[in-house]
Amino acid sequence: MKEPINRRADDRLDGVATFVQVVEAGSFAVAAERLSLTRSAVGKIIARLEARLGVRLLQRTTRAQNLTEDGQAYYERCVRALAELDAAEAALDDGRQQPQGRLRVSLPIAFGHLCVAPVLMELARRHPSLSIDMSFSDRKVDLIEEGFDLALRIGELRDSSSLAARKLGLQYVSIGASPDYIARHGLPSRLEEIEAHAAIGYSRAGVVSPWHLRDDAGQTTPLRIQPQLSTDDVQMIAAAAIAGFGLARLPSWLLTRYVKSGELVTVRGRCSLAPQEIHAVWPTTRYMPSKTRCAIDALVAAIPAMLDD
Repeated sequence: MKEPINRRADDRLDGVATFVQVVEAGSFAVAAERLSLTRSAVGKIIARLEARLGVRLLQRTTRAQNLTEDGQAYYERCVRALAELDAAEAALDDGRQQPQGRLRVSLPIAFGHLCVAPVLMELARRHPSLSIDMSFSDRKVDLIEEGFDLALRIGELRDSSSLAARKLGLQYVSIGASPDYIARHGLPSRLEEIEAHAAIGYSRAGVVSPWHLRDDAGQTTPLRIQPQLSTDDVQMIAAAAIAGFGLARLPSWLLTRYVKSGELVTVRGRCSLAPQEIHAVWPTTRYMPSKTRCAIDALVAAIPAMLDD
């Protein structure tokens, strides 16, 4: 028997968002991961929702799930209802003078630590009601599945209708070395001379990336390097260069920091084939929360100047 129509409104919403997630995820398992629940918990929520409505919403087999006719009609109305709730919350959010709530941000390790984190910490200092959770990884996270509000990406963006992006600037690559290393081995005046020097390599899965550099005429020159040290951490590459292990290929913004401190010197500036774009990306939504908008505005204001050196 269906529940009386005067049941509490919050009971009527119970399970709706979970149901929409299940439909859009395509499986209970994926929805459970997105919601940080167990598959069993998601199944129980949907079962309670179906029992309350007195209809079956999903036809489930061991291999697939499909909406019933009633389920399709209910899903379409739920999506519209949740959109209205989002709009109502956005209107309230726009009326606040200060951004608030929890903002989860995914950041690349080196660029995140040295460039982005100080901007976000200053943002948190200005807005005490804003809680910022920073996660550092060079892995490209799935913002929607892993629950991130914002991420910084370096390099080409994959096409995705579920993400919006704002370009923050360009990352160039330069070659540097310690003053002591240059004093002992000399400064290479031509790209070809770099092959005779010791170098620190960037490696992924045990494979060292080759150096393809651009000469003064804009031509590409592939260089063979045989590094004694290699790593997948650009800060470690910089540390090895400071320790005198040879030439290092580094993001220009990072090399500049150590040149200013006197720990490294520039051997060749902005010599990469093409600069990499840096973007802020976030899940596409009809209404952007003020917490996300103020973070993007802060990054747009601060990051370009860090990349100009």
